[in-house]
Amino acid sequence: MKRIVTFGEVMMRLSPPAYAKFSQATSLDLAYGGGEANVAISLAYMGMDAVHVTRFPDNLIGKSATQFLRHHWVDTSSILYGGDLMGKYFLEKGAVHRSSKVVYEREKSSFAQVEPAMFNWNTIFQDADWFHWTGITPAISVGAAECCKEAIQFARSKGIIVSADINSRKNLWNYGKKQQDVMPELIAGCDVVIAGSRDIREIFGFDVEGNKEEEFINAAIQLSEACEGVKKVFDKEREMLSASHNRIQGKVWNGKRFIKAKKLDVTHIVDRVGTGDAYAAGVIYGLLHYQKDEEALSFATAACALKHTVEGDANIIALEDVQELMHGNTSGKIKR
Repeated sequence: MKRIVTFGEVMMRLSPPAYAKFSQATSLDLAYGGGEANVAISLAYMGMDAVHVTRFPDNLIGKSATQFLRHHWVDTSSILYGGDLMGKYFLEKGAVHRSSKVVYEREKSSFAQVEPAMFNWNTIFQDADWFHWTGITPAISVGAAECCKEAIQFARSKGIIVSADINSRKNLWNYGKKQQDVMPELIAGCDVVIAGSRDIREIFGFDVEGNKEEEFINAAIQLSEACEGVKKVFDKEREMLSASHNRIQGKVWNGKRFIKAKKLDVTHIVDRVGTGDAYAAGVIYGLLHYQKDEEALSFATAACALKHTVEGDANIIALEDVQELMHGNTSGKIKR
């Protein structure tokens, strides 16, 4: 069993029941989620040994969040406790032509106050095969960025594969640093990157002109040249017919050629949040278990598509269900 370590903030998710607007709500459903933790949960459901590293407030809320991760088979032995506040986000789910809306409350959270000296990476990475982070973590605070850098450097020194979903989000960078100041050095420590041409262009300033396919290939090639350790660049295309109906297609530049997966039609979206994390988990599992990039990409695309059918942040879908969709079973018939 492969051991995967993820690092990042976990937030409390609060949303009106079903598809109600906030102005209609008299109660809020509570769950927990965060980009990297979602990846860990997805991989745990696929049978992997998944470890999530984070920091929670030392109170009932922090312990509740820990229980949530344990409930989904994630190793929580490396979680730290301290500070007073849990990061939160409020989600109003969209439907058909009405977009989903998100409001964050994460400033001064327990995780935002992390410092490198807090984490013993030698112990955390014991027997680890893979380390995954996202571009959200270094955007939260100076301390979070430094912790992420330290984790990447340690993982590289031990020969552990490093992946990142760099999802460029300019609005998160509010502590005096720009993503262009921080992200290139962190990405240079990666073997596998998940990013669109826009993400790469905004962080590195590359010229990636062309049609959609050419833009991605040009961006991926330039990224690989600028960061010699990066061997493969993944992304997915999302065709949005409405908030309830999307089409998903994974793609990768593997250093030699461009590959696209079969497009999957998601006609009745239950919850779109966390679908990118499900794709990232699929990429990690696929690269560890399949010899061909075509197979790994097909697996990741299927994992992403299935997450649209699951309520909550994480893709709590069994391995065999992903494999069935990967191999073309789209019937959704009852299993007895």
